[in-house]
Amino acid sequence: MSSSQPGTLSRPVRFFGFASAASLRWTGFGGVLLLAVAVYAGAAGMSGVAPFAGGIAGVGLVVLAWALLGGRVLAADSPGASWLKRTLALWCGPLLVVPPLFSGDVFSYLAQGAVAAHGFDLNVVGPQQALGPASDIVGRVSVYWRETPSPYGPLFGVVERVIAQVSGGNPIVGVALHRLVEVAGLVLIAWAVPRLAAKAGASPRVALWLGVLNPLVLWHVVAGMHNDSLMLGLMVAGTAVALDAVGDRIRWWPLAGGVLLIALGAEVKVPALVALAAVGTAIARRRGRVGEFLLAGAAMVVVFVAVSAAVSLASGIGFSWVSALTTSGEVNSWMAPTNWFGFLVGGVGSLFGAHITQTMIGVGKIIGYVLTATGIVVVLQRQWTGRIDPVRSLGLMLSVVVIFGPVVQPWYLLWAAVPLAASLSAGRVRSVVIALVAVFSVVLPPVGGNFSGRVGLLVLGYVIGLAVVAAAFFALRKASTVD
Repeated sequence: MSSSQPGTLSRPVRFFGFASAASLRWTGFGGVLLLAVAVYAGAAGMSGVAPFAGGIAGVGLVVLAWALLGGRVLAADSPGASWLKRTLALWCGPLLVVPPLFSGDVFSYLAQGAVAAHGFDLNVVGPQQALGPASDIVGRVSVYWRETPSPYGPLFGVVERVIAQVSGGNPIVGVALHRLVEVAGLVLIAWAVPRLAAKAGASPRVALWLGVLNPLVLWHVVAGMHNDSLMLGLMVAGTAVALDAVGDRIRWWPLAGGVLLIALGAEVKVPALVALAAVGTAIARRRGRVGEFLLAGAAMVVVFVAVSAAVSLASGIGFSWVSALTTSGEVNSWMAPTNWFGFLVGGVGSLFGAHITQTMIGVGKIIGYVLTATGIVVVLQRQWTGRIDPVRSLGLMLSVVVIFGPVVQPWYLLWAAVPLAASLSAGRVRSVVIALVAVFSVVLPPVGGNFSGRVGLLVLGYVIGLAVVAAAFFALRKASTVD
């Protein structure tokens, strides 16, 4: 890429001895394509290690290409934002037509939508209770969630119900519609992130690479169809619009529109609420008075309550979703640090005949809630005093919510990674975020399931996949001598 023509690839650029950015783009596409082929081979009945190893290799190739491409993005002479967006579209392509990967949560969405479409309260009644154990869609839901009501907000309940009604119970159509919704969320994220980066004084290119092009987005938004994409899309788009309206003079209508988008994001999943705190603090800082800080906070609470009431009543979902918010915490998440306390103390107690694991996990969750509230207060205080900008404040608050929350999933990292990508400059914290994204991108195999009795297959698949990635690594390095 010529330095006189940023954003183009008129000639190869060498970085740390690796091939051009174009080669890395196609390496990533090859990885996504290999993953898709491996998935369809397995679905067609091919058994053995080949499809599993192919999927692992595909995942590894994408992570490798993304990481090496990051070296170029962090350099002065690098691909432009439009090039990165086209790369995102290219890498997403094959994943738009694969079955759900990395998680089967979309089948829970389909079942919850069917519950609502049959006239039941999806926040009170579980799929098996409403639809019966013989239901085909119930059979696709993980056994952990078949009797569990929906833990999501009323806006997503409407989305689930409409998709169930439009698809007529056809799982293929239902999956395609949910993927369309989450890709729409991704479009909002891709639109908002460069704008948030410009607001925070960070690089829009780096923000796109780290916050939007990263493998977690590919795996858990496009392939996995998690509703976190819709929550994030509404939240960051609303934050971008609202912060743009808070300048020397507040533009009230854009501000209202941005706040409304954030509130709607919280009607999908409640963690989006912290964006209202970041925006409210940004408004209050204009004069620096504590009274205005409290007034802005109260105004944000009123907006959220009003939007919640409007969506709940207009949709017919009602207010039962409020009591169902803790449903997802009923299954003990091994990734949640607050649960480690219970596992550790309970494990020691079991040596002495005491069965206290669940009790200690409950204690750990209470500790986590206290730490979350404390962390949010500390972050807002730093934003109020001007030590951090609103975008970084949002990322740090969401980091606290994830780290000390009762449930942690790999895709939850996106809650924090997206706003942090738009606000972090070079340094240790950004390096940690990059490393976490890479690690969490490979922590789950593409096709989940119970590997009891198949540990050998799991290990062999990862060994073969790692060998393929290592070969690609050296091939890309060798290619740099040919460019």
